[in-house]
Amino acid sequence: MKAVILAAGKSTRTYPLTLTRPKSLIEFGGKNVLERIMDSIIGLVDEIVLVVEYKKEMIEEYFGDSYRDVPLKYVDQGEAKGTGHALLQARSHLDDRFLVLYGDDILSRTDIEKALQHDYCMLVKEVEHPERFGIVEVDGKKVIGLEEKPSVPKTNLANVGSFVFDASIFEHELKETERGEYEVTDYVKHLISSGKMECEIIQDYWITVGYPWDILKANVFFLNRFTESKIEGEIEEGVVIKGNVCVGKGTVIKSGTYIEGPAYIGENCTIGPKAYIRPNTSIASGCFMGNNVELFDAVILENTKCKHTAYIAHSVLGANINVGAFLVTADYRHDAGVHKTVLNGKKVDTGTKKLGAFIGDDVKTGINTMMYPGRKLWPGTTTLPGETVKEDKLK
Repeated sequence: MKAVILAAGKSTRTYPLTLTRPKSLIEFGGKNVLERIMDSIIGLVDEIVLVVEYKKEMIEEYFGDSYRDVPLKYVDQGEAKGTGHALLQARSHLDDRFLVLYGDDILSRTDIEKALQHDYCMLVKEVEHPERFGIVEVDGKKVIGLEEKPSVPKTNLANVGSFVFDASIFEHELKETERGEYEVTDYVKHLISSGKMECEIIQDYWITVGYPWDILKANVFFLNRFTESKIEGEIEEGVVIKGNVCVGKGTVIKSGTYIEGPAYIGENCTIGPKAYIRPNTSIASGCFMGNNVELFDAVILENTKCKHTAYIAHSVLGANINVGAFLVTADYRHDAGVHKTVLNGKKVDTGTKKLGAFIGDDVKTGINTMMYPGRKLWPGTTTLPGETVKEDKLK
């Protein structure tokens, strides 16, 4: 049994964080998206085929030729022409049954195991807004219809992008869409029409990382699965730790620091003195969060430095950032309304009332920088001392 993970996409919706890395390498709670996807299938498959393209060398360098003793094969999609086209590029590696997973959807092992009990299967999930998804119509476990984002949905069962196929599906010729792409759902519809496709309803979890704020949601979910603390670094006298907290090797937590779990702090970090790490915070390796720095519901990527007073909440900071003193990420509207932010030139409803900033790699902020909720700084940008960031800063 093999698995194919489709991880080739560029993901413009998660800019600025994916301007410098594939989305599958975004880390929270000590593991990146792709590691979490593969963790769910270790022991279920003999080989994993990764279909890559955007910044593929970063994925190949990070993982090498295996993950947890499971061999990895890399296939370059080349031109981005849809999920069906991506799967088709892996055809030469597939000669029997195989599992298909999307590279930004994290599923539980329990649900995947249920899907593998069928010859052909798709995982589906009950959702609150079915008009936003590809919706499946079923008769028992038999799938009898699939419609993309219907205005009047027949059910609330969404296609989550996980399938059990076999190599015979490649005998079906994919049809080009109006956008000039080829989709995996074309294979699904072919199996539905032949009466072969079945489904399992997800009972555990489906974590999708489609937008920057989804990184925060995924971080909260996985941190809250910590069942105990794991302290491998140095904890100075006068540090208070409450709840489940992981501290990596080589990390020093300096005196006066107060940490409320769940929280994750990677290797070779310096925290404090007198830092305040509030719940649902992930700090990757090599970071420095210094005196009077307050973090809450935040994801900080590797080698980012904030050595002086700051308030960073409901935010994702990229790698190698230098944060000047007194950075404040505003995160709440006076009218308690839901935040909107600009993506690809359009305002998008984030569905959340608490939203901070999204800062790309290699940014330098001047002292006393203030950021409006949901604003973004592109990689390598800078802010002036005292600057208020009211709009996204692309250069």
